Amino acid sequence: MPVIAIAARNRIWILLIAAIVDLSVGDPPGLWHPVQGIGALISRTESGLRRLFKIPVGKEKLSHNINNINNADNARSAQDTQDTQDNQDTQNTQHTQNTQNTQSTQNAQDTQDIQNAQDTQNARESRERAAGGVLVLLVLIASTGLVLLLLALCRRINPWLGIIAEGILCGRLLALRSLREAAYAVRDPLLQGDVDGARRAVSMIVGRDTDPLNAEGIAKAAVETVAENTSDGVTAPLFYMILFGGIGGIFYKAVNTMDSMIGYKNDRYRFFGTAAARLDDVMNYIPSRLSALLMILTCAVPFKGISNPQSPKGIFQSKSRGRLKEESPDSQQGESQDKVRKELPDMRAAFRIWRRDRRKSPSPNSAQTESVCAGALHLRLLGDTWYFGKLHHKAEIGDGDRTVEPHDITRAVSLMVRTSLLLYVIGTAVLLALIKLLCWP
Repeated sequence: MPVIAIAARNRIWILLIAAIVDLSVGDPPGLWHPVQGIGALISRTESGLRRLFKIPVGKEKLSHNINNINNADNARSAQDTQDTQDNQDTQNTQHTQNTQNTQSTQNAQDTQDIQNAQDTQNARESRERAAGGVLVLLVLIASTGLVLLLLALCRRINPWLGIIAEGILCGRLLALRSLREAAYAVRDPLLQGDVDGARRAVSMIVGRDTDPLNAEGIAKAAVETVAENTSDGVTAPLFYMILFGGIGGIFYKAVNTMDSMIGYKNDRYRFFGTAAARLDDVMNYIPSRLSALLMILTCAVPFKGISNPQSPKGIFQSKSRGRLKEESPDSQQGESQDKVRKELPDMRAAFRIWRRDRRKSPSPNSAQTESVCAGALHLRLLGDTWYFGKLHHKAEIGDGDRTVEPHDITRAVSLMVRTSLLLYVIGTAVLLALIKLLCWP
């Protein structure tokens, strides 16, 4: 059997073991996770590089330096003006000329100070970008190199030991079960009316401020997290595992973890995290779009065993007319609920909203699956959000006019599971076809 065919066969076993590990074990508390090691490596590497490149953690802003110079210039100008007025009757023309020359010299000096501050700031930004690039390189070399070494050692002991070890590693890098459990930890308190408990649960999986959120806002945040992390947490690492095995999975998770830790646009990481953020965008470009397309395909199968949307306005989807239609909740409640049960998720709306809204997020990738989810469930997602006490304005995704309810979390999880399963089946089928092609007599 050709080497490539053997590798493809082993990859199928690795993916099967990974699926079993993720679905059966997940991410239980207290069990060490590879991302923890990557995170510790990132933190220590950042500290060392900041010392090496002489980059302070608290970075002064250029505008602050320039304002100080301008304020000093204004104070000197005011003082010079006052002195000139007080001595105007006693000073001669020569002294006035000398004062003007002095002022011109001072203005030139202030202009030079501003230019020096700008040059210093530019040099600092360049150092930060360079240090961030070095961090990305070191973390990727260390993480993938260690995994390569360990897997090679396992294969040397026994080929099946290498397959099992790589499968366990891949299973720990997938987040299907853990994301499902985290989402249901938000849904269940909402169903019981425990808004505070749901708020505590959602604060564990989102970065936004959760104190201003009501029950609908909490459910909406959970739906958005599940929709976005369908790609980041499940299908994207699975995509690279299908192509490159455990090495592809650990490489992707290292990039994704760096983006999560240093890919912020604040004073500390605006330039230092540029390389990590850009590389994460590149790594997620294909998986996010593939995930969106697969999620649209899964919308062809109706939900089963999920409670119907509760709409105080009695708004339900009209299949014959392809738009929202108002039904009487009293006289046609049963008929309307049956109609919604059959028609959610809405495949046509998912495709339409994806085409229209997939670029509305500042990130080139995050709105891909979010827009599909919004269209499939007839919801409006994103919009204004509070972060660290500051309101951030975001474009809305979707055009549904029903409120987000706890069972929408269940529906979003269902879309995530379907999408992941479809990618797994396709990946396995491709590997089997490759084996068949290479081993054709």
